[in-house]
Amino acid sequence: MFDKVNSKVVKVDVGQAGGVVARSGAMLFYTGQVAFAPHQIPGAGQGMGGGGLMRMAGQMMAGEHERTMLAQGHGVVHYGFAGLEVHVVQMQPGAVLRAEASRLLAQSAGLQASVVSVASSGGGGGGGGGGLMGALRGAAAGVATGTGMFTTQLSGQGSAVLLAHGGFLELPVGGPNPIVVDPQAFVAAYGNVQTELKSAMSWRDAVGRGAGEAMQLHCHGQGVVYVQASEEKL
Repeated sequence: MFDKVNSKVVKVDVGQAGGVVARSGAMLFYTGQVAFAPHQIPGAGQGMGGGGLMRMAGQMMAGEHERTMLAQGHGVVHYGFAGLEVHVVQMQPGAVLRAEASRLLAQSAGLQASVVSVASSGGGGGGGGGGLMGALRGAAAGVATGTGMFTTQLSGQGSAVLLAHGGFLELPVGGPNPIVVDPQAFVAAYGNVQTELKSAMSWRDAVGRGAGEAMQLHCHGQGVVYVQASEEKL
C-alpha cells in the first residue's frame, strides 16, 4: 500500500488504499485527481465535562492529536516530514499499533483509530492503573519522561507509516525478559505488547551521581517494539 521511495519518503496510490490520513504538512506532491480535507481521529480534540481534573485530562487528550488531512480520489501522493526517517508497518488482523501522534506520518483511512490513555495501553498502560486518576498518574510520568499522556491506537487491515530520528531499531518482544527502552527513544509497539513505565531512580540519582536514566519503559507480551536511534523528541 505505502511504498518507500527512499529512507525519508513514501508514496501511495490513494484510490487503491481507499483513502489516506496523514499529518498536516506531510504531503510533498501528488499526481492525478486527489482532494484533501481536514480529518480528526475519534476521541482527539474533544473536551471532557466535569471538574478541573476532567477538563485537564480532556486538554491533554486534545494535545495528543496532530492535525491530519484525509486524501481521497485517484492518484499517487508522496509523503514525508521534516527529513525524518520513515518505516512502513503492515497491519495484520487482530494486531494493534500504538504510537504517539507525533510519531505517525500517515495511515490507511480504513484503519480503526482512537486516542487512548497511556494508563490503559496494552493492558499495562505505564503502571498507572485505570480510570482518570490512573491516567493522571500516567500524565505525571509523561511529563517526567517527555512522552505523552495519551497515545494513538490503530487496528484493522491496512498499513501505517512511522517517523523517527536517525533510523529505526525493530526489537522482537516475546522472550522471558522484557525489552527495556528509554521512553524518549520509544517510537511504537505493534502486536500484543504491554508497556509499563518504571522508575529506576535511586539515592545516587537524588544526589546527582546516578546514571541519569530515571524512567524506563518495560515492554512484554508478543510483538515488536520500534525504537529510534536518538532520544530527540519529534
